[in-house]
Amino acid sequence: MSYSVGQVAGFAGVTVRTLHHYDDIGLLVPSERSHAGHRRYSDADLDRLQQILFYRELGFPLDEVAALLDDPDADPRAHLRRQHELLTVRIEKLQKMASAVEQAMEARKMGINLTPEEKFEVFGDVDPDQYEDEVQERWGDTDAYRQSKQRSASYTKEDWLRIQREGEEVTQRFVALMEAAESAQSEAAMDAAEEHRRWISRNHYDCGYEMHTCLGEMYVADERFTRNIDQARPGLAAYQREAILANAARHSS
Repeated sequence: MSYSVGQVAGFAGVTVRTLHHYDDIGLLVPSERSHAGHRRYSDADLDRLQQILFYRELGFPLDEVAALLDDPDADPRAHLRRQHELLTVRIEKLQKMASAVEQAMEARKMGINLTPEEKFEVFGDVDPDQYEDEVQERWGDTDAYRQSKQRSASYTKEDWLRIQREGEEVTQRFVALMEAAESAQSEAAMDAAEEHRRWISRNHYDCGYEMHTCLGEMYVADERFTRNIDQARPGLAAYQREAILANAARHSS
């Protein structure tokens, strides 16, 4: 049995454009072609795609993924063992960083010295002080909290309006790429992810690539983040996550 490129994209949660790119660079060449020349993927191709996506999830550049999968001496079970080990290490790191990331997202709202009228003008019906007690109790001793608290305490209404405007510009940049069917792993999408990282570092807290990756994971793992981000466009949270991971991998290679 074989599958069309559209079916495989649906199975794997990737874009058709991504599969075309994998074919073009020889990373995942479909085993068959229809009489009309269309790509057809076998079960073995799907197994290889699963391995590719595992390694991409772990931040491996595409050329390293190809080298790993095309190693003639590699046992398929060895790939699974390696991936399990890498994922276990990553899970442990994510668990250690999760509280700091969540704290930083919440703490940026703290210390805002605005009148009630100004808060409504900047934040609408969301009260930026509503989590202050919880954040202070859970993360008050962390460096990330102190940095975010210090920065936000000095911001005026004009500062918050500027930060919000810049953040919306980054969001709309992602939306435009999605509407143009641009792959989340494209240079343009990775550049947008880099601007998103710099926007966070510039305005809220120092956000390195590992921290940014954790943030991208939270965009899809926490329904509160997903729901909020997807208001701009359905699927945006997942798209941003993929672009963030690709950008981090680009800068680690």
